[in-house]
Amino acid sequence: MEGAHFRRQAPIGRFIVDFVCHERKLIIEVDGGQHGMPENIESDDKRTAFLEGEGYRVLRLWNNDVLSNTEGALTVIQNALEKLDGQCPPPEKSS
Repeated sequence: MEGAHFRRQAPIGRFIVDFVCHERKLIIEVDGGQHGMPENIESDDKRTAFLEGEGYRVLRLWNNDVLSNTEGALTVIQNALEKLDGQCPPPEKSS
């Protein structure tokens, strides 16, 4: 996707994120229904605040949306990458 390389189940601080593109500072979390429960919303908010404090943008997608509308999920990710491209310098190319 636009030359972005994502790692799966990558550690950042004390958290393991679902997918991360370190070069573009984008994290994708694919959440199941338990993340909509009140007791989990607060912990997710704290987790997101920590990750954003580390300079990442956190994009949360619902698991059922990814599975039932994969093309739509990919479009959302593509749009996020394009938006990030306008906010930060492109990744350095190795010589």
